[in-house]
Amino acid sequence: MPAKNIYDKTVCDTIRARYNMRYLAIDYGAKRTGLAICDSDETIASPLAVIQGQKELLRKITEVVRAEHVEAVVLGLPLNMSGSESAQTRLVLKFAERLKAHLHIPVHFQDERLSSFGAEEKLAPAGFTRAKRRKRLDAIAAAEILKAFLEQKTPHDSCRIDIP
Repeated sequence: MPAKNIYDKTVCDTIRARYNMRYLAIDYGAKRTGLAICDSDETIASPLAVIQGQKELLRKITEVVRAEHVEAVVLGLPLNMSGSESAQTRLVLKFAERLKAHLHIPVHFQDERLSSFGAEEKLAPAGFTRAKRRKRLDAIAAAEILKAFLEQKTPHDSCRIDIP
């Protein structure tokens, strides 16, 4: 007789409590850097802030990581539409090395192609002026990056128990 799959809520909840974490997504840019964060259940990605410029960027990100109890970072990786690297990709990779050395927590990459486009679509119905859209766009793009990362994460198969 083949094994039956059942869902064990207690086991699944224990695994989620152990493996779910708070992620900070970063949409890195030379002029503005967008930040977004998820809840500890990894279900909601919310825009958090936009940091202007590069001055003290690492210090400001470190403050957010500590204040929000972030356990890992998701950094948007700006690839060309063909999937190849661009000059901006190389800048982000260099920034990632500095970030890893500074934060001492895991740094993951997420393809950010079309994240700004998705953010623009979300902002369009709000009727903001161009200046107000620009202030919010990078944080919303970071939330789009984080949402994509969370959606593609492999769920833990331990939530399923096989019974013969």
